[in-house]
Amino acid sequence: MDLMHHYSTFLLPTIPENQCPSLIYALIVLNHNLPRFTPLLWNHAQLRLCADGGANRVYDEMPLLFPQEDASDVRRRYKPDIIKGDLDSIRKEVLDFYTRLGTRIVDKTHDQDTTDLHKCVTCIRDFAPDSDTSNLCILVAGALGGRFDHEMGNVNVICRFSSLRIILLSDDNLIHLLPRTHRHEIHIQTSVQGPHCGLIPIRMPSKSSTTTGLKWDLNNTEMKFGGLVSTSNVVEGEKVTVQSDCDLLWTISLKKLA
Repeated sequence: MDLMHHYSTFLLPTIPENQCPSLIYALIVLNHNLPRFTPLLWNHAQLRLCADGGANRVYDEMPLLFPQEDASDVRRRYKPDIIKGDLDSIRKEVLDFYTRLGTRIVDKTHDQDTTDLHKCVTCIRDFAPDSDTSNLCILVAGALGGRFDHEMGNVNVICRFSSLRIILLSDDNLIHLLPRTHRHEIHIQTSVQGPHCGLIPIRMPSKSSTTTGLKWDLNNTEMKFGGLVSTSNVVEGEKVTVQSDCDLLWTISLKKLA
């Protein structure tokens, strides 16, 4: 079983050159509060998409993160490459503003069977050269908090695209999938992450999950809803390893630094 490495160096101002593997980042902004570190994600990403009303968030909230700068200058600097969705949430003045700046608008009004996040993930996947997504990492800002059904829809997307690295982010925490097809090594950025974390079985119960690097490690432990689920755990160092017979959701808290 192959080993899969997980890094969160995108939360740092500069990504270390020795990060392995070297990841290519894409950013999707959803229609919820922008995390305070959204400019960092934006600068690390090579492709930036807004899912429908996510464009309103970039237009309205990005200038608030730069209170000393002119709002128009900030909006022009943080221009999405693509706005995609059914376009039922984006305001007309926002749509017109980004259209004038050259943002590509993709109207998927006819598709009501998938979420706007799903539509944006397929767009990014299709941009990958020769369909090689092994080094692609999709960051999703504003994916957690707000309506619970939206959160569950976002979790469903990362399960539907389990072969892709997709990380759901809010101001307070991040979530990503640990597919059962791999062993996992999670590298903790202790300056910006932790200590609280969790491992949650998804799709089906886990008959056997084993970890190292946690305060309460699992040892061939069974986990299921209605039974044991590893929430309110704590990371104890800079590396956590996980192996399970079931897909797991990994979540870790993010620190609010002054």
